[in-house]
Amino acid sequence: MLYPVVTYRTPGEVKAMPFICFHCQKELALHGAVSRQDQCLHCGSDLHCCLNCKFYDEHGHNKCREPQAEWVSDREKSNFCDYFQFQEAEASRVQKDAKEKAKTEWEALFKKT
Repeated sequence: MLYPVVTYRTPGEVKAMPFICFHCQKELALHGAVSRQDQCLHCGSDLHCCLNCKFYDEHGHNKCREPQAEWVSDREKSNFCDYFQFQEAEASRVQKDAKEKAKTEWEALFKKT
């Protein structure tokens, strides 16, 4: 199976954008669009799924920031969503760091001394 790579253009060059698999947290270099059948090279999990999408929001309506997206029952499996856009590695790292920081601060607030 061929694995696509998403690219972006800056004046005069094309680079592969780094992405992170939601399941194994390993970096992927993808070129082109991610199709419904594509799987992670490292762990074999589906790439075209809600948990890899930049619109995924655990606390949003339908767990998605795209208002027209339909309900998806299994967020870890591939789906037919037309709004899917792979979340970039940097955004994924920032989101994970913010979550960990909030958890640490919360635990420190209620820590018994």
